[in-house]
Amino acid sequence: MPTNRRLIDRRNFLRGLVGAATTVAASTILPTVALASAPAQVVSDNLRPQITSGIATGDITAEQALIWSKTDRPAQLLVDLATNEQFRDARTIQGPIAQASSDYTAKLNLSDLQAGQQYFYRVRFQDPKDARNVSEPQVGRFRSSPADRRNISFVWSADTAGQGWGINPDLGGMKIYNTMAWFQPDFFIHSGDTIYADNPIRAEVKLANGTIWKNVTTEAKSKVAETLQEFRGNFAYNLLDNNVRYFNSITPMFGQWDDHEVVNNWWPGQILNDPRYAVKDVSLLAARAKQAFLEYVPVRGTTINRTISYGPLLDVFMLDMRSYRAPNGPNDQLARTPGSDFLGRNQIRWLKQALLASDATWKVIAADMPIGLVIFDNFVTRQGSEAVANNDPGEPRGRELEIVDLLRFIKYNEITNVVWLTADVHYTAAHYYDPNKAAFSDFNPFYEFVSGPLNSGTFGPNDLDKTFGPQVVFQKIPPTGQVNLPPSAGMQFFGQVQIDGQTGTLKVTLRDVAGSALYTQVINPV
Repeated sequence: MPTNRRLIDRRNFLRGLVGAATTVAASTILPTVALASAPAQVVSDNLRPQITSGIATGDITAEQALIWSKTDRPAQLLVDLATNEQFRDARTIQGPIAQASSDYTAKLNLSDLQAGQQYFYRVRFQDPKDARNVSEPQVGRFRSSPADRRNISFVWSADTAGQGWGINPDLGGMKIYNTMAWFQPDFFIHSGDTIYADNPIRAEVKLANGTIWKNVTTEAKSKVAETLQEFRGNFAYNLLDNNVRYFNSITPMFGQWDDHEVVNNWWPGQILNDPRYAVKDVSLLAARAKQAFLEYVPVRGTTINRTISYGPLLDVFMLDMRSYRAPNGPNDQLARTPGSDFLGRNQIRWLKQALLASDATWKVIAADMPIGLVIFDNFVTRQGSEAVANNDPGEPRGRELEIVDLLRFIKYNEITNVVWLTADVHYTAAHYYDPNKAAFSDFNPFYEFVSGPLNSGTFGPNDLDKTFGPQVVFQKIPPTGQVNLPPSAGMQFFGQVQIDGQTGTLKVTLRDVAGSALYTQVINPV
């Protein structure tokens, strides 16, 4: 990892933080941090609004950036914006008043930015009834997307606080976020499972070697999430971690969801048969979960599928593989029907139009689930399909027919340089989809790269469905017979993408929690 740090050094960030106790009440949050000078305050600390969960940015473009934060009472969001760390000639933008209806979270969309510019932002909350009563500030940075061909670097991964593996102070918390920060990415794609609403966190877990894993715990993480407040508490839990908060302050996020934001393997209209839940209607749970997601994740707008243009070299197409799917089942329909929907016809239509309109060199499809890996709806009985592949290597059926339609469209419209980035399966891999080895071959070859988990159990490998000819180029998996390895095993993964501004080449590096390069693939643009 790089040894030099610049701009809001982590040591300065952590200087004002106190280590988390092993048990934290749901209303108890780590202290806030002041990293740069701000206007003097005249109200005692215990009467000021508090920034309770750090700061973040998201959905960065050349002209816009979304700022996010959370306070502990009704208070107006203030953002100071400057192009220098000293905040000389900073302009102050008034944001909304954080209200109980949004769990005191607030977002502010900054506009009229300069392309490719490094910005520093300082977040404060002000008492709407007393302008002198202002929180301690927190400071972060981001770079707007470029208007020219310059180097781009970003990371992606998924799966935070799953399978009961939460914030372990003895391990240093969720260390992979600090590792990703060392690479100073322009942005981060969180490929889903941003929380595990269906996975409670216990104070202690006995490991296979006899040692004890210790978690920070909260009331909201003591049971499965059913109420809106419990879903909110799951997001707030992850933000207790110093590594996560530091990373969020300096790295814009492009967020999407998968299943565990609601419940494992969910689909719209599902009725749960799970004794842990008093609320059985998954659509009701999903509505509450989505509200919490949109409150806590710096997403612009209310739709998870969206295009983020990041200069002439890159467009990112964020998919939503949950909201429009039909029920999980055998996945063997001979023709496309409403029962075979996965992305859904409207989302497929949007993606086609967005790809066709893109003039960026690289088109990255950010998918929360892989195409060719077999993911059973029922892991124990190995029945039903949770993702696209139906475990039949023959001609496409069921949800695979959507992918047929999309891949044909890409080929016949000569849409080039398409790369898929995905997660979900809790190990890292590189797959090459080769039409010469596929049952369905009417498509151009492409790569799919898999990463994760960030801080969850490690599993794998999944079987490959050969319908689209995927080949395993690389994979890093647990030793045979070992499942749900804790983060202390060192098998937490993220991927890094680097695009060279001069040559246009795209380099993907799969990395582990230590930042070590496990596999690298360089792809030349067509």
